Amino acid sequence: MAVSDECKLKFQDLKSKRSFRFITFKINEQTQQVVVDRLGQPGDTYDDFTASMPDSECRYAVYDFDFTTVENCQKSKIFFVSWSPDTSRVRSKMLYASSKDRFKRELDGIQVELQATDPSEMSMDIVKARAL
Repeated sequence: MAVSDECKLKFQDLKSKRSFRFITFKINEQTQQVVVDRLGQPGDTYDDFTASMPDSECRYAVYDFDFTTVENCQKSKIFFVSWSPDTSRVRSKMLYASSKDRFKRELDGIQVELQATDPSEMSMDIVKARAL
């Protein structure tokens, strides 16, 4: 599975310049390549991010999560989300599962990984708990 250069460049922009709040990626089955699906603007919320996940299609995503620690320090962590809803096609789930590790290696700087099959598995409470 190839990874388009745009995926790596947009991820670098999110990581270093904070140009985006999140990026969703999809696999183009015709070209066998991971491509950028959607870019979340810096002002977008976590709800905007979860709403961008399709109900019956798999996606990869990265989310730049800002939070305050118990010591009152502002921090940020980059989450990698593997979205594979139960209603998606079996072939699609297998394709995303088998390509995930290779794709993740292309994105240097991911700090936390989440796997979700429905929105409750990537709720804000879970994200906060994993960030601390």
